[in-house]
Amino acid sequence: MVLRFALLGAALSLALAPLGAQAQGSYRCVGKDGKKYYGTTIPAQCVGLAVEQLSPSGTVVKRFEPQASAADLAKKEAEEAEQKRRAAIAKEQGRRDQALLATYGSEKDIEQMRGRALSENQAVIDEAQGKIAELKKRSATSRPGALDREMETQENLIQAKKKEVAAINAKYDEDKRRFQELTRR
Repeated sequence: MVLRFALLGAALSLALAPLGAQAQGSYRCVGKDGKKYYGTTIPAQCVGLAVEQLSPSGTVVKRFEPQASAADLAKKEAEEAEQKRRAAIAKEQGRRDQALLATYGSEKDIEQMRGRALSENQAVIDEAQGKIAELKKRSATSRPGALDREMETQENLIQAKKKEVAAINAKYDEDKRRFQELTRR
């Protein structure tokens, strides 16, 4: 009796083996030559390509993407990094634009701020020139060369502040240009 069941079980498993393979489905891909290839295992022509696992009825059960090469992965990572960099730049520009619009209500405000910055810069120059004049008076009564270092420091400050005038004008010119661009949209 036990032998009968064992023989029946073996016969059944042999009979159902093709159905089990068929139940797993098959694989399909489009080769590099444009032809479709099918197989119960992944066809050799499909290596390195996208492969679809099919059900016995022929519907796609799962899709396997091809393994990307190291160069493809590096290229994709570089593209993603570039997109992130561009997004960060756009976000920073948006923040700057909002700050600019919050700071100035009109082009007149920009010109007033420019005038104030230039006036403050000129005040520092005038103060340094006054100190130089005072040092020259004091140097007549002190030992020679005693105040030279302080006079040199004041002269360097004057030169730096004169160069700063161009930077101040450039900043406010750019603010004015961007303000006009943003308010004319």
